[in-house]
Amino acid sequence: MVVRLFARRYLFSRNSRSVINIISGVSLVAVSVPVAAMIILLSVFNGFEGLVRQTWSAFDADLTVTPSRGATFNIADIEQRGFAAGEEVAAWSFVVEQEALAAYGDNRAMVTVRGVDDRYAEVVPVGQTIIAGDYCVRLGEDIDKVVVGQGVAYALGIRSFVTDDLKIYAVRRNSFSSLLPVDGYSLAELPVAGVFSVDADTDGTNVLTSLRKAQSLFDYEDAATAMLVRARDGVPHAKAKEALQHCLGEDFRVATRDELNVTLNRLMMYEKWGIFFIALMVLVIAAFSIVGALVMLIIDKGRDIETMRAFGAETSLVRRIFVAEGVLICGIGGVAGVVVGVALTLVQQYLGIIPMPTDNFLVDAYPVELRLGDVAVVIVAFATVVYLISHLTVRSMIRPIR
Repeated sequence: MVVRLFARRYLFSRNSRSVINIISGVSLVAVSVPVAAMIILLSVFNGFEGLVRQTWSAFDADLTVTPSRGATFNIADIEQRGFAAGEEVAAWSFVVEQEALAAYGDNRAMVTVRGVDDRYAEVVPVGQTIIAGDYCVRLGEDIDKVVVGQGVAYALGIRSFVTDDLKIYAVRRNSFSSLLPVDGYSLAELPVAGVFSVDADTDGTNVLTSLRKAQSLFDYEDAATAMLVRARDGVPHAKAKEALQHCLGEDFRVATRDELNVTLNRLMMYEKWGIFFIALMVLVIAAFSIVGALVMLIIDKGRDIETMRAFGAETSLVRRIFVAEGVLICGIGGVAGVVVGVALTLVQQYLGIIPMPTDNFLVDAYPVELRLGDVAVVIVAFATVVYLISHLTVRSMIRPIR
């Protein structure tokens, strides 16, 4: 109580109007700016992380089921297990995915063909990614079509959907001959129904067609390479994975979207906290401004220190008073920085006042997402830095009486 009383008096006393107060004000501003910047930077990284996850959800399902051994499985093997009866699953779709050679006119490109069934749009919001034409991989019982990524369309020179068909060449399994290589390929000629856009990597390599055409092209009769699953709203992916794995058994492997993209997840995490520690170094440098204020205050209050010691105050009490003074100065700046950082982040998050500098992006404004955990980390880091600097400064200036 006495410590806080002296600290407030030294900072807010009406009779204390000197260069010390000016330095204290500068220190207050110096620490508030990096605190606000740290909150804003972490929120920006959260926003871009959410944007990346949003693009994943437009092409990758919540859960992906693949065989534990081999590249394919018989669709009937899963359908007979009655896994869909669980409350965790909202929709599922069987797919065949394999690389092939695509040709359009005189242009060639290696692509990944994903053959999908009629329930694919219930699992993945592919309809939201269509930027030209329509999402249609099968028309009736006889006509199969193809939907290509924007990058694939650009590489192959696809400008119209009514001219040439897209040709897809696939190597026939167990029938390739070096003597007659032309007989070792299967060919599918498909009209282009539309173009989708998710991200540069996905758009540049993927095309969608019907499951039956992919099975025929790659000679996977009644088989699939994966089953894509959408979990019910509100069901954690980990819980849905556990339920599916229990139902399907050891013959199948279930992976969540985050597990499939674990490398990119780690990269984003390392980048985010790398920026955090760089900003923390800026905060440490800014917090050293409190050193000058404390040193000058201790010199200015030399008589007060002697008086307190004359009344029996121990050195530890005197030190706590001035440590509290440093914490109070920086604390006001820290609170101001938190308020400013949170306010600016929320304004950008809900109003989007700062636009992206390009029109060819997925969002119009810089994506940000405020997380209370990040704010708590910034506060704890700031409090630790301020206390240590104040404690070391006061300890070096106020020596015990010998």
